[in-house]
Formats: sequence, structure tokens, C-alpha cells
Amino acid sequence: MKILICFGTRPEAIKMAPLYHELLQNNFEVKVCVTAQHRQMLDQVLDFFNISPDYDLDLMQPNQTLNGLSSRILSEMDIVLSLEKPDLVLVHGDTTSSAMIALAAFHLGIKIGHIEAGLRTYNKQAPFPEEINRQITSKIADLHFTPTSAATQNLLMEGIASISIVETGNTVIDALLWTINKIQDKKYVLDEIEALRLKLNSNKKIVLVTGHRRENFGEGIKNLCAALLEIAQREDVIVVYPVHLNPNVKVVVHELLSQQQNILLIPPVSYPTFVWLMQQSFLIVTDSGGIQEEAPTLGKPVVVTRSVSERPEGVIAGFSTLVGTNRIKIVKAINTILDNFNGFDNQDNPYGVGKASVQIVDYLLKQQ
Repeated sequence: MKILICFGTRPEAIKMAPLYHELLQNNFEVKVCVTAQHRQMLDQVLDFFNISPDYDLDLMQPNQTLNGLSSRILSEMDIVLSLEKPDLVLVHGDTTSSAMIALAAFHLGIKIGHIEAGLRTYNKQAPFPEEINRQITSKIADLHFTPTSAATQNLLMEGIASISIVETGNTVIDALLWTINKIQDKKYVLDEIEALRLKLNSNKKIVLVTGHRRENFGEGIKNLCAALLEIAQREDVIVVYPVHLNPNVKVVVHELLSQQQNILLIPPVSYPTFVWLMQQSFLIVTDSGGIQEEAPTLGKPVVVTRSVSERPEGVIAGFSTLVGTNRIKIVKAINTILDNFNGFDNQDNPYGVGKASVQIVDYLLKQQ
């Protein structure tokens, strides 16, 4: 079976990396195509996970629109798919790259497998445009690899045939465990980690922050910054914020938080460095989906700056707290965790144990 793995963003690359290597180890013919929807951040992950794309479409452009990006993906993928003629195209999650690549493959009669299928908020504006990207991909895909039972149930309720659904856990846990193992090796030294180690006060509780969702641009980011300014007044805390490169985030955050006591603003860091930062943190404040999935494995509580999440399992299990972008709610949730958190009673990560790639490949081996 000839498989073409396609992705464009850093989170996709992280989650597809362990699957790529598992496919190779089981003698599949594998090709990789990247749209480079995230250029710089994507390259870091490709290098860390030792992946050399066979096709690099390099579609990243300054201030590109979603429609412009979509049209370029469709056009370029038409060429790649016609050249390679794969038996199966694997896409991941909820990005514009995933939805448009799935559509391009469908137009050419090529089977599509959707990794991390079935996540839903049923609110087409949150997350935007990811919710609709997921739904579009589900309508097109032939194979649906779901991370949780809730995701499986979503697809069944939408009329997807159970025979085409395979529940596997999330491949991000595979990637996380692989990364932890690598950075714990004494032979592996990363200058980025060593530099941060010198900047962080080991006597303070680290509040690790990320934010990049489109729906939070503007007032949402400003409210988050106002909350962080209040939290930073605590003497027992240091806020560490790797600031996203998007100007809608970067400009606002630096304007409001730079030079503030107990707040360390840093450029985006590599994936292994971010995993290390998560390990050092006391809690994480984020609007990221992947971090909501990874944090339970590390035993870290998460304050989610979104009003709704397509990952309800972590909230139900008590690993995550949804607060939206209300300043008062953010501050209250952070302070409650800082003052009261002593670890989770339930240590089981609802998103898996790190065997998702093996389960996906086992299924594909049986289909050959």
C-alpha cells in the first residue's frame, strides 16, 4: 500500500510524526507532502522528528487569506496527487490544509484516512475555521481514526458507518512520550533549554501561557494579558509566555506585558523545549487543543481560554477548566489552582497511553 501523509502546521507535524515512523517500520511505501502552512515552526518539528518531505509546497505567505490559501492547496495538491497516485492519503485534524487536501484527493478518486477524527463543538464559529474543517473532512474521508469514545459517538450520530471508524487514542501522546524519552537522555543537549533553565527561578511556580486562536484576537488577547498582569503581582509566580508569531497576538502581548515584573516573554520555542517547559510548569493557560491532550500525561492542570472545547474529555475528568476570555474568570481559575492543587486523583489520560500509531498501522496492515 502506497501512503501519502500530508500536513501543513506544527501541531499536525507533531501528531503525524510517530505515525510516519511506525508506517516505515512496517514496510509501507510512505511519501510526505507538507503545505508549510506554518513555515518556521513546522521546520523545527520536521528536523526534531527526522522527517524529510518528498514535497514541500511552501505555501506560507504574509497576511494570506483562508480562501487564498485554500485555492493554492487545491491547485498544488492536484499536481502532487496526480504524480504519486497513492492508495491512501492521510490527513490530520482540523486545519485548512487537511480539509483542502481531503477535497483534492476526493476529486481524484483517492481514499482518505482522517487522523484525530470526530472532534466537535457544533459551533461553526468556535474554533474558527477548524470546526467546519473537521466536519468537511469527515464528510469526505473513507477511514476515520478517532482519539476517544466521545469522538466516535459524534461520527456515529452524524451517520458515519461504524465499519469505517477505528478508535485509537491520540497520536500526540505517542509524540509526547517519544519526546520526553529523547530530552531525558543525557546525551541530548538543547541550548534553548539550557538558556531557559538559567532564566527561571526554581523557587517560583511557573504559569506557562500560550494563545493563538483567531476567535480570541482583539479583546480576548487583551483580557488574557490583563489577567496575567494581575497574576504576576504574586511573589510566588513567574509567568512564561512563548508568544505566537501572528501579529494579532505578538503586537498586543508585547505592548501590554513586556518589561513587567514576573513575566517572561520569549519567542516561540521548539517542540522539545516546550515539552520541557510543560514539565517545569505548575499550570498551563492555553487555547491550544494539543496541550489539553498532553497535559494530563504530565500531571499538569490546564486553564482553557475558550468558551467551548472540542475536547470535553479533559474537562469532564477534571484535568482542564474552561474559562473563556473573561479576565475575572481567568484570574480566579489560576489562583484557585496555585493555592489548592496537589495533584490529580485520577492519573489516566483520557486521550490515550501512547499506542495510537501502532493501532492505526495494525488496522492498515489488515487492509492490505
